[in-house]
Amino acid sequence: MSNQNNTIPTIHDFDLNLICEYYLSLDRQGPGSPEVTLKALSFIEGLTAESRIADLGCGTGGQTMTLAAATTGHIVGLDLFPKFIDRLNEQAWEHGVRDRVQGIVGSMDALPFEPESLDLIWCEGAIYNLGFERGLRYFRDFLKSGGWVAVTENTWLTDEHPAEVEEFWNAAYPEIDTIPNKIATMQRAGYEFVAAFKVPEKCWHNFYASQDEANRIFLEKHAGDPAAEAFLAGEAFERALYEKYHEPWGYVFYIGRKA
Repeated sequence: MSNQNNTIPTIHDFDLNLICEYYLSLDRQGPGSPEVTLKALSFIEGLTAESRIADLGCGTGGQTMTLAAATTGHIVGLDLFPKFIDRLNEQAWEHGVRDRVQGIVGSMDALPFEPESLDLIWCEGAIYNLGFERGLRYFRDFLKSGGWVAVTENTWLTDEHPAEVEEFWNAAYPEIDTIPNKIATMQRAGYEFVAAFKVPEKCWHNFYASQDEANRIFLEKHAGDPAAEAFLAGEAFERALYEKYHEPWGYVFYIGRKA
């Protein structure tokens, strides 16, 4: 799909209210799973009941609830969309962790935390909003000495990429790069590299499959709305591209410790 300027629309080209409405209907706002979250958490040491954790770009809190079940510290989930935060706080009540899990509305580029106050910053599928290096450098200011960061990032997994894939990612996220280059970026940003692993392909397939019913309901509600139809077309294009060329790229979890 191309627009009139022969460029591929990305999610940033669409109305935020439409994006919020669509993703609010999904259990997860991106590829992932409790198992993947727990695997990343297994590389992080020393968390206690006194630890302070921030889950940035938390969405409706799928991974936040996994973190809450596996840790005993205080967790703040932050997202730009108030309805996402409402859903997260509802889940915290339902899971009996509202005393130590709080969702707040905020922007990742204006974090409301004191410098060097956090033990762990978590960010699944959202650091691209700031850019990988810029985000890591910014997050570092809020981590205690020896604090941890764990993020997922779109990454090239092969050396060769079909032209169609190159065109899409050059438009959507030009900062996409290889695992070795991402690790070097993490180190340059002031972290000791700890671990990196690929998010399994099944997480992507499960995420896209979860959109089928959401697509139908969304399109029925917004039938004839060019903006909504263009948004769904963009989502469908990315899904088709991944299903056709799933080898060249995917999410990689990167875990580091403030040096």
